[in-house]
Amino acid sequence: MSNDYLFHAGEATVLAREGQFTDAMPEILIGRTNGPVGQAFANMMAQSKGHTAMFAIRACNQLVRPATIVVPKVTLKDFANIDLYGGVVQSATADAVVDCLIEGIIPKDIANELCIISLVWIDPRCATDPNLDKQDMYRTNHEATMLAIRRALNNEPSVEELIANRHKIKHDMDDWS
Repeated sequence: MSNDYLFHAGEATVLAREGQFTDAMPEILIGRTNGPVGQAFANMMAQSKGHTAMFAIRACNQLVRPATIVVPKVTLKDFANIDLYGGVVQSATADAVVDCLIEGIIPKDIANELCIISLVWIDPRCATDPNLDKQDMYRTNHEATMLAIRRALNNEPSVEELIANRHKIKHDMDDWS
C-alpha cells in the first residue's frame, strides 16, 4: 500500500434489496489537500447547474474530516431527487467517512491533510417510487462508500488481479469483448 496519500481512486457497488432502485456506486478520490485531489476538490466548489456539489456533513455544524465533497453523477432536476441527495445520501456518505476514521481505514493523524471527492449516483426512479426504502438507500450508500474508501487506500484491485481477471470477468451491463 502506498502511504503517500497523494492520489487514490476507488469505487464500489452495493446492490439494493429486492424491489428497490437504491443501488449505490460511489467513485472516490482521496488525497492530500496540497496535491491534485485537493486542487480538484477546490475546483468543485464552483457549482454547475444540476450537478451541485455539497460537503458531507453529519448534521449542521458537523462537517466530516477529511473534508468530503459529494457530487451527483446525474442532473438533479427536481426537489425530490435533491432531497434524497442532500438527505439520505449525504448522511450515509458522511457517516461512512467517520466510520472509516473509527476503524482506522483513514489515519486520524492526517485527516485534516486529506480530502475526499465522492461521485454518487441516485437512480431517478427513487424519487417517484412510493415504496422507496430510505433505510436501504442509506445502507447501500454507507456500505459502498466505506468499501470504495478502503479500496482506494489499499490500491484495489491490484494490477495483478486485473490482469488475472482480464478474460474471466465481464462488464455488468454487457459484454463487448
